[in-house]
Amino acid sequence: MKREPVRLDWTDGNDIRLLQNGADFFPSLCAAIDAATVSVHLETYIFMLDRSGEMVLRCLAEAALRGVKVRVVLDGFGSAATADEVRVRLTNAGAQCRIFRPEPRWFAKLIPSRSRLRRLHRKVSVIDGQIAYVGGINIVDDYDDLDPSDGLTAPRFDFAVKVRGPVVTDAAYAQDLLWVRLNWARLRRHPRDWNRMRLAKPHHVAVAPCGQMRAALVLRDNLRFRQTFERAYLLGITEARRDILIANAYFFPGVQFRRALARAAARGVRVRLLLQGKVEYRMQYHATRSLYDQLLRDGIEIYEYMPGYLHAKVAVIDNVATVGSSNLDPFSLLLAREANVVIDDQPFAWDLQERLETAIREGGRFIRPLDYQRRGLLRRWVDAASYVLLRIGVALTGTSDKY
Repeated sequence: MKREPVRLDWTDGNDIRLLQNGADFFPSLCAAIDAATVSVHLETYIFMLDRSGEMVLRCLAEAALRGVKVRVVLDGFGSAATADEVRVRLTNAGAQCRIFRPEPRWFAKLIPSRSRLRRLHRKVSVIDGQIAYVGGINIVDDYDDLDPSDGLTAPRFDFAVKVRGPVVTDAAYAQDLLWVRLNWARLRRHPRDWNRMRLAKPHHVAVAPCGQMRAALVLRDNLRFRQTFERAYLLGITEARRDILIANAYFFPGVQFRRALARAAARGVRVRLLLQGKVEYRMQYHATRSLYDQLLRDGIEIYEYMPGYLHAKVAVIDNVATVGSSNLDPFSLLLAREANVVIDDQPFAWDLQERLETAIREGGRFIRPLDYQRRGLLRRWVDAASYVLLRIGVALTGTSDKY
């Protein structure tokens, strides 16, 4: 996570607040939208019309009705069930709403297509060009979509950050680029608009320093930033000297990433993974477990989060932290649009690390190597089969050799 050779756009003078779960995130986001006077731009993968979703939608509509410029981008797959209703309700209030790669209708859904896998997975909101929210939290209530039969005792475990300072400029710029790109009709008529947006950051979103924190916005897309996030991670792992703590919902990184973790453990770095213990998507869960044997042999500690669904995509490597939307799996690393904030600030990193260690102490199940090796034949078969199926999916990207 250093500056070279990944060339992160580090900026000083940021003020960044860590938000844990929807209990922190939604009240803060809604208060910022309610206070907006100029603009609100929100992007999300999932927008559910549950308790929290209705609250956010109401705040967006009220902002538009009082004259604030409101723009919303929803992913066509993640928000497929609600996108039409959300768009209608926002449009009726005077806001604008666009859908990223709408899902095809009828039998067209059955046709395999790599383009359908390229989703808008990032969760970024910018208010008045001065405040940004970046993280892994969708517009989904922490409790409303839980099945009581699952026996979960805690809300979905996730993080976001509230940012003030120059990093907001980069977030607003990324949103503007995508917004213009989604308007293909205008781009065909005025291609110079795209070139101007692509080559120069708009001056109207420049944000002055307002804190003491060093940070960078790290994007992942299928054009300019295909490997930026993964390379930043790899550099951080390679240069770690004391501690690597990763909490990730869907952990299925490539061979190079796993080898980097193994080398770090071999040189004395304590490497810990906090992964899903409650099954949300079975194939991803069991494919991840197929990696456990080698990870444990490499001296890596694995904990599974048991109180609720783990949805976090965060890490602390020595005194550097990252919070964002990117999982460490082929979907995020090879296909989706993602956004993470990397924070080079010791107090922030220690705060995030303490929260993760608390989750491990209070709800983490330690995976003991002998217990894992003694698991039954059926579990071994399910893990292996899931691994094969996921690799078949990766083959659609043309990079199966990396996994």
